[in-house]
Amino acid sequence: MRLSHLLTAGLLVSAWGAHAAPAVSEPPAPEAKAEAPAPGQEAKEIVLANHRAVYDLSLAEGGGTRSVESARGRIVIDFRGDACRGYTMLTRQVTELSSGETGPRLSDMRSTTFEGGKGREFRFKTTTLTNNQPAAPVDGTASEQGQGESVTVKLKGAAKPFTVEGPVLFPSEHMRHLIAAARAGQSTLSAKVFDGSDDGKKIYDTFAVIGHAGTGPAADTARDKPLRDGPLAGMPHWPVRLSYYTPGVGERTPIYTLGFDLYENGVSGALKLDYGEFAILGDMTALDIDTQAGKASAKEGEKGCTP
Repeated sequence: MRLSHLLTAGLLVSAWGAHAAPAVSEPPAPEAKAEAPAPGQEAKEIVLANHRAVYDLSLAEGGGTRSVESARGRIVIDFRGDACRGYTMLTRQVTELSSGETGPRLSDMRSTTFEGGKGREFRFKTTTLTNNQPAAPVDGTASEQGQGESVTVKLKGAAKPFTVEGPVLFPSEHMRHLIAAARAGQSTLSAKVFDGSDDGKKIYDTFAVIGHAGTGPAADTARDKPLRDGPLAGMPHWPVRLSYYTPGVGERTPIYTLGFDLYENGVSGALKLDYGEFAILGDMTALDIDTQAGKASAKEGEKGCTP
């Protein structure tokens, strides 16, 4: 995968959200689509916060190589919706990578996605400029067939759709599964995930390692100030290391590993995208949570979705 595509895929995923990726690893087989809350938590709905977050990007210390000597940029995310009406996410990510061999490389990615509240449909459109040169837009839909037996992806401009055996999770549903697993005290979660990144033709095998819950600010006092001083300062969160693999069998090296602190409402902090040869950090500099939307979503969850 070319570097520009790799960054687009990884940073689009990090809009949700590790340590160095293992040299070689074999992810367990994807698990069934089921949420397993811990005893006593069955009635507690998972409500993903409507929010706008800004992350400043930088090269991780000691992460520079001949291919990448410096990095800077920004991710802006606007996430809205609920489990009844579905979720919309707008993402703008600008990244500049520099090396002595190739000079600066500027990437400007804009993405819009919509995911049905039941996780059965997903629409996506991504446009990318690289050094001010546009790439072909990625525009398509994905839909679950049957009761999760498969997912069919249709891309504009493609000759025909393609189908992948399920179960396959879309991003918001994957986030909900991660939160459910963390609440239940599970240390790992594996799943197939489709997010429309790269060329829209990739369905990834993922493997998440989930750490123990914390309720206070992260240890690094220099990062994610909105999470340290804002309303999320006392919210439970878990360190997660999420590795993405090309589908297959046997031992495989992760394409990239995404590390983040996962908060109970789906907000992510302490972002780290590790590509093996270099890593990029995401420092949250601004966070705006729509608390009124959160209350409305909770009420909808209590009474159930109406047709």
